[in-house]
Amino acid sequence: MTPKKKNLTVSRAFLNVFLLIVALAWLFPLLWALFNSFRDYSYTSQHGYFSFGGFTFDNFVNAWEQGGFTQSFLNSLIITALAVLFTLVLSSCMAFVLARFSSKFNLAMLAFFVAANLLPPQSLLVPVYRMFMWIPIPESLSASGSLLDTHLGVIIVNTAFQTGFCTFVLSNYMKAIPKEIYEAADVDGASVWSQFVTLTLPLCRTPLAALATLQTAWIYNEFFWATVLLQKGDKFPVTSSLNNLKGSFFTDYNLLSAGSIIAALPILILFFVLQRQFVSGLTMGSTKG
Repeated sequence: MTPKKKNLTVSRAFLNVFLLIVALAWLFPLLWALFNSFRDYSYTSQHGYFSFGGFTFDNFVNAWEQGGFTQSFLNSLIITALAVLFTLVLSSCMAFVLARFSSKFNLAMLAFFVAANLLPPQSLLVPVYRMFMWIPIPESLSASGSLLDTHLGVIIVNTAFQTGFCTFVLSNYMKAIPKEIYEAADVDGASVWSQFVTLTLPLCRTPLAALATLQTAWIYNEFFWATVLLQKGDKFPVTSSLNNLKGSFFTDYNLLSAGSIIAALPILILFFVLQRQFVSGLTMGSTKG
C-alpha cells in the first residue's frame, strides 16, 4: 500500500469514527426518551433514571387518555391538510407569475418572500395576536367572533409563513421550463390560465410532491403559533397537547416521553414512506438556474 493510499485510509477511518460519534450524540436523546417511555415513574424515582427495570406499557395508554390524542390527531389533520393545500396553491400561482412574466419587480418580490421567512415568529407575536383578535368572523366559526381560538387562524398563519419558501423553490423550478413550450401554447391560443393548469402544473408534479411532503412535516410539528392562538385544549393539535401531560407541581417525564413518541409516530411513518420526496425536497433547486 502506497503512503498516499495509507494516509487516505487513515483519514477515512477517523472521519467515519467522528461521524459515528456525532450520530450517536444526536440519537442519544431520542433513544433515551424511547427507553424511559417504557418505564414506570415510581420505579425510576426510587432507583434513578440510570437503573434498568420497571418496564410497562401503561405510559402510552395514560398519555393517550390524558393528552386527548384522539381529538388532537384530528385537529392536526385538519390544520396540516388545509395549510399545506393553501400554501401550495398560493405559492404555485405566485411562482408562475414570477417565472413566466419578466418584470423589474420580480427580484424584489422574490427577495421579499424570502426575507419574510427570516423573521423569528416571536417578533411577530404581539401584532399577529392583536390583528387576529380584531378580525371579525361569523360566530358559527368562533364563539369569540374573531380568528383567535380557531383552526382557521392557525391555518392562515402557517400558510403565510410557508408560502414564501415554497414560492422561492417553485419559481426556480419553473424558470427551468423551456420558453418554447409557452410560445407554442401562445400560438395555439391558450390562455395564461390554461398554460398554468395544463402545462406548468403537470411539469411541476415532482417539486409539488416534495414540497407537500416537507410542508406536512413542518406544519404538523409546528408548536408556537398553535399554542399562542388556540386557547381551548379540545382545539389543540398533537404538539400542543403534550402540555396536558405536564403537571402543576411536577412532571412525569416517562409519561411525557411516551406522549412525544406517540406524537412523532405519524411523521416518522410519513418520512419512511416518502423518503425519496424528502431527499428531493432538500436538494431541489440546487442545480436549477
